[in-house]
Amino acid sequence: MSFQYARIAAIPESGALNGVSIKTASSVKTEQMASTSPRSHPLPNVSISALYSLFMRANILLLALLGLGCRPTPDDGFTLLFLGRAPAARIGRYSWAPDAAHSRFVAFDGDLHVVRTVTNPRIATPVAIAPYPGSRLLVTERTGEGVVFDTTGQPIREWDSPFPASLYAADGGGSRIIASRSPYFVQFVAEDGTAPLLWMLDTLGQRHEGLGVIHVPDIRYLAQLVNAGPVALHDGVVYYAPLVRDEILRLDASGSPVWRSSRGLIPEERDPHFAAGKERRVDHALINIAMQFGPPPDGRLYVLGAQDSAATRLRLDVLNPKTGEIIESRMLGTPATAIAVNRRGAIRVLDPEALLAQVPTRGRDLFMPPFALPDVTGKPVRLEDYRGKVTLVNFWASWCEPCRAEFPHMASLYKELDRKDFDIAAISDDVSDSKMRAFVAEFRPPFPILVGRGNMKAVYHYRGLPYSVLLDKQGRIIERMFGFGGETEFQHLRGTIAKEIHADTTARP
Repeated sequence: MSFQYARIAAIPESGALNGVSIKTASSVKTEQMASTSPRSHPLPNVSISALYSLFMRANILLLALLGLGCRPTPDDGFTLLFLGRAPAARIGRYSWAPDAAHSRFVAFDGDLHVVRTVTNPRIATPVAIAPYPGSRLLVTERTGEGVVFDTTGQPIREWDSPFPASLYAADGGGSRIIASRSPYFVQFVAEDGTAPLLWMLDTLGQRHEGLGVIHVPDIRYLAQLVNAGPVALHDGVVYYAPLVRDEILRLDASGSPVWRSSRGLIPEERDPHFAAGKERRVDHALINIAMQFGPPPDGRLYVLGAQDSAATRLRLDVLNPKTGEIIESRMLGTPATAIAVNRRGAIRVLDPEALLAQVPTRGRDLFMPPFALPDVTGKPVRLEDYRGKVTLVNFWASWCEPCRAEFPHMASLYKELDRKDFDIAAISDDVSDSKMRAFVAEFRPPFPILVGRGNMKAVYHYRGLPYSVLLDKQGRIIERMFGFGGETEFQHLRGTIAKEIHADTTARP
């Protein structure tokens, strides 16, 4: 910040400044007080040295105030850009990142400490988070749904994917959302070239306009793979990088490239193709995995990519978003990472598992709403009845094949642990009472069966069955499990339960 000193004329001994008065803070206050007085009094003669001293003090005060006004924006620490292989987003003071392995998303402060975790039945496998207008979060589900949450963890709205599976990006300041074909869930769906490369959506998830033209390979069933890729929206400008090609693009309003940047990884680009041999396998290279912008005033484009064709080792490239010039590249050498950047563009590379292993400072969420349901004999059972025990709440149905595979594992787990420490509440979501009872007669589970009468999905909003929630002794959520993960999942579950039984769980609700 610059300012100018005014030139001051010589001061006569009378104290007048060539007919111009100088108003310092003290003189303004004196004038205001004097104007309210019934009588005016002439100012006493003031020496030149006293006036000069007063003038210098006023200038020192002015400089101090200007210094306060020009003070730089406080450093809010680091913003998490990527966790694992997924893009995170800064909303207010916190960075929010998806944790797909635990069906949750996580908030980090500027020191990259876990502030809180959010689980919700609508979140099964979150793969990306973007800022949404109104300081909210836009979560991309692996299967392509977009789910909007507020920062308390409450869902606001949800929409279906415009592509077979989509990835969403937004800059949070406007009303536009961009959707690409997801690089996290590529499906082999034939395309004829009529669909755009990207869809611009409104804040309700409705298609607004298409951008760009897709490349249709000779094998049309590989069109999703060829055109999938991460996307970013920054200050209204769209950036896109195909998953299987070594290029990063800035697009104009029609979807045409403004610039195209390449790392020079592949001497000759070619489309993915089916490999020769009996095994049905597609030969392709994974190049671009995720992209995100650094916080202002850094504002550079960060692209998480592959160091090798199978993406077993990652790399980070930093680009000038105006020109596409690659400013910096880092070979990370790991299959997963965590990248954080501060306002000055300083980069931190961290262990994602170590970040996620932190205990949230704001504790766990309560399981809601608490149920009150009859068991198969008609006896009423409430969630409150399980307080003081680690409890697995399991939702199932007789028509659900994974549920049939899961029940023997739950029976073994139930028999292994003492009832004073652990219990299971298995809630049937069958509409048909006879089919539910036939299932129970077939499996003869040792744990209680509660009757949901087909109403549970409307209450708890889960995406599919089986769906389980592990609760601590105070009825707070430890973790959610979507689907049946076999013996591996139950071995993990045993370890978590044992740790919880013997822990002094003092997390705040």
